[in-house]
Amino acid sequence: MIGRLQALLRWLFMHVEALFNRAFGDKLNPFYHLGSIAFFLFWIVTGSGLYLYAFFDTSVVGAYNSVEALTHGQWFAGGVLRSIHRYASDAMVVVMMIHLVRHFAFDRMRGFRSFSWITGVALIWLVYTAGVNGFMLPWDKLAQFVIDGSFEWLAQLPGFDALIRNVLYPSSINDRFFSLLVFIHIGVPLLTLLLMWVHVQRVPKAAMVPPRVIAISVALMLLAVALVQPVLGQGGAADLATAVTALDLDWFYLGGLALLYRWSPEKVWLLTGAVTALLVVIPWLPLKRRGARRDFQLTIHPGPGYAAARSGETILEAGLRAGVALRYECRNGGCGVCLCTVLNGSVDHGAYQPSVLTREMREAGKTLMCCATPRSDVEIEVEELAADGKSSVRSCVGKVASLEKLSADVMRVKVSLPDGRRVDFTAGQYINVVLEDGQRRAFSFANTPQDNEFIELHVRLIPGGRFTTHVFTAMQVGDELRFEGPFGRFTLREGPKPILFVAGATGFAPIKSIVGDAFRRGVQRPMHLYWGVRERRDLYMLELVERWAREHPNFTVTPVLSEDSSADWPGRRGLVHEAMLADYPDLSGHEVYVCGSVRMVETAVPAFISRGLSEDACVSDAFLPSGS
Repeated sequence: MIGRLQALLRWLFMHVEALFNRAFGDKLNPFYHLGSIAFFLFWIVTGSGLYLYAFFDTSVVGAYNSVEALTHGQWFAGGVLRSIHRYASDAMVVVMMIHLVRHFAFDRMRGFRSFSWITGVALIWLVYTAGVNGFMLPWDKLAQFVIDGSFEWLAQLPGFDALIRNVLYPSSINDRFFSLLVFIHIGVPLLTLLLMWVHVQRVPKAAMVPPRVIAISVALMLLAVALVQPVLGQGGAADLATAVTALDLDWFYLGGLALLYRWSPEKVWLLTGAVTALLVVIPWLPLKRRGARRDFQLTIHPGPGYAAARSGETILEAGLRAGVALRYECRNGGCGVCLCTVLNGSVDHGAYQPSVLTREMREAGKTLMCCATPRSDVEIEVEELAADGKSSVRSCVGKVASLEKLSADVMRVKVSLPDGRRVDFTAGQYINVVLEDGQRRAFSFANTPQDNEFIELHVRLIPGGRFTTHVFTAMQVGDELRFEGPFGRFTLREGPKPILFVAGATGFAPIKSIVGDAFRRGVQRPMHLYWGVRERRDLYMLELVERWAREHPNFTVTPVLSEDSSADWPGRRGLVHEAMLADYPDLSGHEVYVCGSVRMVETAVPAFISRGLSEDACVSDAFLPSGS
């Protein structure tokens, strides 16, 4: 029964997350940042609470009046912050509950994860304790209801029966008692913060800060709700001599107290205790049949790097825990950054977005490190490790040295590093340009490794593309550009076979680097470039490749237009890969390098293989414009 519930919830999460990926992109999908969003909400609650406390009178007589003065006397600050304080607390409960349900759905609470799960259950109790306690402080009718209900409920515990006497009569509530409530409202959040830190200690590289765009969006959403629906006191000041008859409850925190009007306090305790006990023991319940629990050895190439994967631990978690530098983003199978190749062994691919890991990719041995768990000793290959097993990824801040329009929609951007530093790379590799909110855009090196005083990028204007539009409309010489790299294995292999290059549009950039490097190194293998574009004006460096053809007997170029209908074009027309196949119907003795859009690569590669090209002689690099 519970296993079926997990399967249903997992199906629901995967579909909802896919919808959010289409709306916001995988890097800004809030479902992939629930833990860090909860941390951010905690700091909003803390910051707004400190401001409110500065104006709060901790006496019984002054509490209500000070909160009312804060709410109405300085609504532009105190009133707004009171509302933000309340709504951020509600949002924190919602985020924590979704976080808990998601981990349950994906069965991420067993073995080493049980520590985080148990501390998470304790955190729920602390957050509710602080939240319910907070409703007592304004000392309005709602506070009276919360105190009456809470103390009546607590009085059922052995030794706590005397608590109810503190709220039976108006004289029972004094300044000392109210100071105790304030002390609890300060002490419990401090304990919550400590436990939140403990909670993430078993999570390798746990993120405690959400992406900037998400943080700003959450803050603006809370501000908007606070302005549209401000939080106000209810029913006037508390009066223990009269009963509370009608209130507008905060159901995120006070739903349990409402049950006291339907059930006895004993039944509410029984329900609360049962739910808590179930959450505590659920990591050890046999929800589904499992094999023997054991650790598996991971070997990570290049390097090699080594890690021991505990039972149920993903490849990414094991690698990060062992100190192996691995690339990742969402950690939830939504972005594909942690894609790797399984060389030996078997894995359970886990739950992931099908658009990121297709059936063809799985059949080719690919998997996502953030979702895959080993079923045996596993040997994998990733791109970003150096020979010592550490990350070869470099984070750099360069400056735009020059901007040159090569065509109406292609800009050559040259980037320099400070102090004359240079980036060592292999021809055909790329860098990730890091935007302000942490999103990344990939661009290939267009210069050769020997000529690396500047990094040369070919940026094509994409309608709706955030970064490319900035390049064409706002970027200026001297602007800073943060990037990571180099990445990629779209590099020239050693061997005797003739080489065929197929480039689509700005897919020419890495091929320009590869061919230029081959000339510099004296490579004599025959090389034939097919460059496919839509119109003649898109052949933005045709003069360069034609000069190469004149100066190097082993190089030939064939430009191909797919949409240009002008009569003065003497060259080839149609799809670029079909033009190449017309010239080379048998590819069994060639190496082919294909770079262009995903659609072009997915169409061309199967066609090449059907003409005798062996899979290990085909190297491809597909890109998807960010505006698509």
